[in-house]
Amino acid sequence: MTGAHTSIATAAAQSVPDDPRGRGTPSSSHAQAERPTVEFDRHSGSGIARITLNRPEKLNSFTRRMHEDLREALSVARDDRGVRVIVIAGRGRGFCAGQDLSDLSFEPGRMSDLGELVENCFNPLIRQIKACPKPILGKVHGVAAGAGASLAMACDLTVAARSASFLQAFVNIGLLPDSGGTWFLQRLAGSQRAMALAMLGEKLPAPVAAQWGLIWQCVDDEELDGCVERTAERLAALPSLALKACKYAIQQASSNTLSDQLDLERDAQQFLGHSHDYLEGVNAFLHKRKAQFEGR
Repeated sequence: MTGAHTSIATAAAQSVPDDPRGRGTPSSSHAQAERPTVEFDRHSGSGIARITLNRPEKLNSFTRRMHEDLREALSVARDDRGVRVIVIAGRGRGFCAGQDLSDLSFEPGRMSDLGELVENCFNPLIRQIKACPKPILGKVHGVAAGAGASLAMACDLTVAARSASFLQAFVNIGLLPDSGGTWFLQRLAGSQRAMALAMLGEKLPAPVAAQWGLIWQCVDDEELDGCVERTAERLAALPSLALKACKYAIQQASSNTLSDQLDLERDAQQFLGHSHDYLEGVNAFLHKRKAQFEGR
């Protein structure tokens, strides 16, 4: 397909999975849905897969069905050999407003179990994003609230419009940040700032989020599309084995000792040093030409 929005089911059928068991193939019920909660857009030859949350009338807040659709789209992109980078964005006025409360039950005796919801929906999503071997770009405009803020922080590189904001509003309804929120906030912003964001539930403007290290970059609103597109194109042109190794090593660094990390870097460098892309990169540098990486 070339540049057109498609259903996840169609994308799964047209992808080439690495896994012979065909992971990521969605159920037929999704193919029959009138409007997908997630749009999947793969440009042939570009190496870029775009995943767009598609509940704009609800600020792209999560339902169980949107969880399923988003995770299936991520699986399709992960298993498609032609995809080298993934972009996650939101349609409409904002990125994602977290959980859609209207998808929960508040009836006495039949209250939704929030622990079950987190365990079966939000936690698998965040784990899937962090485990994906391909770079994931977050593109944030408007509000990223609750689990939507955690989703943005879970991406490998997140770019936000200057007018965007991040909000951990859980405390206002008697809850705490989930979907990795407390983990991301403490590690990225430090304990004091994490405490303030979690306890006070105040909006954090995107420029401050960038200054604190919660996201990679904040750009003027009119520059958001171009910045994300250029970054995605740049990542798609880079050696995918090296990007995968970078992602894994940096994630492990948060729990490894320095000695462990030195060993990890040694082993990864040894593996990459025998790759085709390493030889291609060196030859391109020596001959002053653009490298053509193949991901092997």
